[in-house]
Amino acid sequence: MDLLERLQLAPGAEIVLAAVGDEPGVHVVGGAVRDVLLGRSPHELDIVVEGDAVAVARHAARRIGGRVTVHERFGTATVSADGFAFDLAGARRERYPRPGALPEVTLGASMRDDLARRDFTVNAIAVRLTDGEVTSWPGAREDLGAGVLRVLHERSFIDDPTRILRLLRYSARLGFEPDPATDALIDPARFDTVSGDRLGRELRLLLEEPHPARQLERHGIGEALLPGFRPVDIEASPLAKLAACCAGVPDLAQRLDDLGFTAHDRKIVVAAAKAPAVPESDVELWRAFRRLPPEAAEVAGARRWLDEVRHRTLAITGDDLVAAGISGAAVGEALERATVAMLDGTAPDRESQLAAALR
Repeated sequence: MDLLERLQLAPGAEIVLAAVGDEPGVHVVGGAVRDVLLGRSPHELDIVVEGDAVAVARHAARRIGGRVTVHERFGTATVSADGFAFDLAGARRERYPRPGALPEVTLGASMRDDLARRDFTVNAIAVRLTDGEVTSWPGAREDLGAGVLRVLHERSFIDDPTRILRLLRYSARLGFEPDPATDALIDPARFDTVSGDRLGRELRLLLEEPHPARQLERHGIGEALLPGFRPVDIEASPLAKLAACCAGVPDLAQRLDDLGFTAHDRKIVVAAAKAPAVPESDVELWRAFRRLPPEAAEVAGARRWLDEVRHRTLAITGDDLVAAGISGAAVGEALERATVAMLDGTAPDRESQLAAALR
């Protein structure tokens, strides 16, 4: 199976290829190409057009009966059809006016020029859809075969320090390591030139990968983002992975705010970072974790709570207690008595639970 055939395994590829597969100058670039060359399934197709991406998008929308949303300022467009959407971007050059700034974009570039703005050589490979011709940055295929992450130039982390976190993400996902010269360029002090929102966005993506704590230990990157960070590697949900490392982070809520975490996620991480010790009895498990998010139990290692105890339910409801003459706050108190009796084994059925509630 050649490259173009393997790229067709990506979700929505049949729509993309029907829309632009025979358009001249249209390439798939980046992660999808990298993944198929590694024998992995591509997750999405990133499309770059040598030429006018907006004109190609409008033509594509007409061909497949879709609609197009144009972003003139950025030379990009989104084509939507049959519940699926894909973006087309014009090949471009980028210039960073100062460290950490968003780049200034010049459209009308060649594919090779466009590859020069990529983060790592293994992501600087493109395949032209009309004939499968490959354009790659010098050494990209060799780095891919060797499992090496290499920046394209020495200013890469100066221009965009979020690439440091992207390096950790690709290392975790692919099992690749930075080459020595790239590793020597990593300096978390450069994070000061980037907004917290951009850093937090990359951090949250990293948390989706295996063993992010190990990655954040490199060069003190976790400590630079969250002073007091201590790497603790657990198999857990993304926010629990972070919380396990943050027990010693002072002003954790504020730190997470600075990194653009939502109020919902911030509350979960702060609560989980303070996870209590795991008691032995089911009743004490219930008392310790019932008002905490599941991530707190993940951090504490309270598997019995997560897998069994929290799923046990009473055979009675508040309606039963109201029918028995209880009202107001007393209903909640009675349900708690019934729950404790159920968990300690003295009220296994409806009759005994109702008796415990009314006691």
